[in-house]
Order: sequence, then structure tokens, then C-alpha cells
Amino acid sequence: MHDKGKTLLAAAALLAGSSGIAGIAQAEDTIKMGALATLEGAFAVLGEDSMRGVTLALEEVDHMVAGKKIELITGSSDASPQSAINATKKLVEQDGVRVMVGPLSGSEGLALKDYAKTKPNVTFVNGTSAAQDTTLREPAPNFFRFSTEGAQWMAGLGEYAYNVKGYRTVAVLAEDYSFPYTQVFGFLEPFCRLGGKAPVDARFWVPIGNKDYSSVIAALPDDVDAIYVALGGADAINFLTQYEQAGGELPLVAGSITVDQSVLGSKGRTRDFVVGTPSAGPVSDTWDDPRWSAFVAAYQKRFPDGFPSPSLFAHGYYINTKAMLLGLEAVGGDVSDGGEKLRAALSALEFETPTGMVRLDERRNAIADIFLTEVIVGPDGNLVNKTIEVIPAVSQTFGLPYEKFLEYGQVGRENPPCE
Repeated sequence: MHDKGKTLLAAAALLAGSSGIAGIAQAEDTIKMGALATLEGAFAVLGEDSMRGVTLALEEVDHMVAGKKIELITGSSDASPQSAINATKKLVEQDGVRVMVGPLSGSEGLALKDYAKTKPNVTFVNGTSAAQDTTLREPAPNFFRFSTEGAQWMAGLGEYAYNVKGYRTVAVLAEDYSFPYTQVFGFLEPFCRLGGKAPVDARFWVPIGNKDYSSVIAALPDDVDAIYVALGGADAINFLTQYEQAGGELPLVAGSITVDQSVLGSKGRTRDFVVGTPSAGPVSDTWDDPRWSAFVAAYQKRFPDGFPSPSLFAHGYYINTKAMLLGLEAVGGDVSDGGEKLRAALSALEFETPTGMVRLDERRNAIADIFLTEVIVGPDGNLVNKTIEVIPAVSQTFGLPYEKFLEYGQVGRENPPCE
């Protein structure tokens, strides 16, 4: 009995050891990827389309990279920095992800930049968060943005409003946080430099989720040529609907997400009101390049209940997820060194996207083409952004030396003064 007992114990130990080895092997054969999007609040519709972009990128590789399975774990926020941090902490500290895609909104990105600095062994790739200072000032060495940012998205629009539309004075209406500050700066800097005006007392800032714009509409000045509007999701739809109902007649110039497909795809009379509105951003619905056409076709086939054309949120999350997958492929899916090799691969990555080539600057922010657009009624009756011009290889400093660009100061409610 004594010998038999020892034999049984040895067999049990061997079995336990084998199970442990199998568990380790299984763990090594799976890479946990976190994806954070705004699936709650005023930007929920944007978050839904962003996750379509993640899905497209993962399905292109059959959820496999370097022979390893990608296990996607999603997190939800409401566009507030704290909700983004809470969701990310769960993904990183409880679910054990070592690679992250997201977030969506501007101030979320600023918060995650700071959180990333506390988790040096986790690699973060942006979603569509486009606040300037996520990468411009004190960037995190493990945070990468392959989707450009809000000031870059405005490339060419200030010049177009001044030189082609002939506008000389504009009012501003925007949400009161970091991304709209970035967009307003990107539009006003060239507009004002050319001689345009946007008085500080004609700038109106509203919180995310604002539903009643009656007081803002009543306060809009009559002695301006146009209104520059930087609102997104439900906020944009609410303002545009109420402005049209109030008989508003001033022409609009739009921030990137104000006339994105997440807004243009909505129903109602607002759709006719925004026809002719110029904007700029990382995508253009009518760009006739085969890379974009293939992406649109894949999106429409996979998501027949999605938007008529991929929004910039689907596009941004797709690009950033694809970048992460390419980086993982380059290192054989090995993040056992705390992601060092992965981050080196991402830093050197240059690849083809649905909207052209993308590469990173020394602060890990994208250099990519930007599209100047105008809203038209498409041949199928849907509203689309028509390509007016492609501005190639726009950098975060617009070609200026880094230290020179910093002299503009941080984006905010009153930068630039433009009086």
C-alpha cells in the first residue's frame, strides 16, 4: 500500500505538472487585446461604429497573428476621462490585457496618456481620440497614435473658408473640452492668419450631452459670415435640428465629426440643412482611390445595418487596430519582454491604409493625408462628404520645427485670440 500510494502521488504530481505546462502553452498561444470605446452617453453611436472598425481589422487576419489567437476584450466609457480610466484599469489590471486599442474621445486620450505612464509594460494604441496634447506635450513612451489628431484634421479648411468661401468673420460653437479646442485651433490659426476674425465673445462652449441649444442660438451674433461648429454625435444632431427649426440662416463650417457619417446618416430635415457645408478630416466619402473603395465595400458587406459609408471612427479604430496587429506580427506575437520589441516595431511602422500611407513622428503621432470636403447629396440619396482636395502628409506641427510650433501655446477657449 505504501508503494502504491507513492505511485499514485507521483502520477498526480505528473498530471498536475502536465496541466500547468498545458495552461502556460495555452496562455502563450493567446494574446489578450483590449478595445475601449464610448458605448454610453452622447457619443454611443460613434463608439458602435468604432467597434466595427476593430472587427474589420481582426477579421482580416481571422483573429490570428503570428500563429496566436487574438482574444478581444472590450471596455465601455461615456467620453469622460474617469470612465475611460476605470474601464482601462479593469482591462489591464483585472483582465490582464497587454495591448490596448482606444480611447475614442479627446480628454479620454489625455487621461490614458497619463495612465499609460504608470503601466510601462502595456502597449497602448489610440482609437480616435484626437486632443493635441495626447502626443504633442509630454507624450507617454508606450502610447501610439496612427490616426492623426484634431488640428491636423482641419488642414486646408481655414484657408478654404477665407479664400474660396470669402468668409471674414465667424462665430464658434463647440463642446467644452480638449478635442474641440484642438479643432478650433486647427481651423482658426490659418483663418485668422489670413485676416479672418473670430472674437472671443462670439465663441460658445457647451458641455457634452447638451440637449437644449435655444439660448445659444438666440445669442449667436448676426454680424458674422458663418458659424464654425465643432460638435459630435447626438450633440451635433440636436444643434443642427434646433437651428434649422429656429430658421437659422447663417452658413456653417464644420468640424470633422460634425458632418461625419454618424451625423449625416441620421434622418430628418437636418440632412438638407447641412448640404454645402465645408469640412476637413481623415476620411472623404467620395474619394475614388481603390484603397478607400475596397474598405467601403468591406464595411458595407460586413455591416449592412451600419452607415452608408464608414465613419472616421470606424476608420480610425481600424487603422490603429491594424497597426497593433502588424506590430505583433513583426515580433512573432511575443510580448514577454514587457512589450519592448513590440513598441520598437510600432515606432518604425509605415503601412498602407484605406486613406494612404501612414507613419509616425518622434512623439509617436501619425503623419498622414487629410481631406478637404463639402457635404453633397450622393447618387443614392444619402449625404456624403465630397472630396475637394487631398492635403498630403500632414504633420502635427504642420511642417514647423517642434519648438517653433510650441510657441503657439496650448489649445484652449481663447487660442488663437483672432480679434
